[in-house]
Amino acid sequence: NINMLNRAMQALVYGDLFMKMVYRTRPYEEKAGSVDLLHKKWLARCCEAVKKGKLSTFKRNVTDMIREFAEIPLKAIKKPRVGIVGEILVKFHPLANNYVVDLIENEGAEAVCPPLVDFLLYCAYNANFRTENLGGSKKSATLSNIIINLIEKYRSHANKELAKSGRFDPFVPINKLAEYASPIVSIGNQTGEGWFLTGEMLELIHSGVPNIVCTQPFGCLPNHVVGKGVIKELRRTNPDSNIVAVDYDPGASEVNQLNRIKLMLSTAIKNM
Repeated sequence: NINMLNRAMQALVYGDLFMKMVYRTRPYEEKAGSVDLLHKKWLARCCEAVKKGKLSTFKRNVTDMIREFAEIPLKAIKKPRVGIVGEILVKFHPLANNYVVDLIENEGAEAVCPPLVDFLLYCAYNANFRTENLGGSKKSATLSNIIINLIEKYRSHANKELAKSGRFDPFVPINKLAEYASPIVSIGNQTGEGWFLTGEMLELIHSGVPNIVCTQPFGCLPNHVVGKGVIKELRRTNPDSNIVAVDYDPGASEVNQLNRIKLMLSTAIKNM
């Protein structure tokens, strides 16, 4: 129902904000553990707020948590930034990607993971291509664009506060990702992560994150096309890009995964 959808959207925005702010600050914290402590505090508050779903509380929490994360004292050091993209489960779930964020941070780099909400926006945005090129229903495209606008309304306040923070970048609109991806793959490529995966990699490159781990389940055909398959072209058009595709599977060698990521990180550190 509407109440549940409202609470779900608030939870998703909270989660994406935590991911953005924790990953951006934890590798540089002056006092060890201060970022995780602040995250724990706000996680408890947000869980309670989501139960009621009041928009006024949601906005106030977003403002206050961004301010507090922006005020955490950080060391004046520079580390390579490493993006994490790929199949939706492997990209986000630590058990599925063998704790790749911890690995990146332990190796002296900063992890950057695109937001989960963008995947929902990608699913809705696809209706526009189907309507324009494949005889899809105009009603479907109109409804999808209404959904995109509603989702973006939940992020609009967060974007304003992120821009004001001076430390965090706002979320990028889905049409911008499509614009980035379209010269490389067709927007009609909508199987699995489709063009969205290519768009995420290009958005990372454009935002100063040329080092990327492309995670994929072993034998995932869509990812082999729009992930591993576009790396050569991305390197040609963006010579500074440093991308490694890593297969995750119960039978895959963890040592091999580790070595591939460490090799990418050594290149990242060398290019700083």
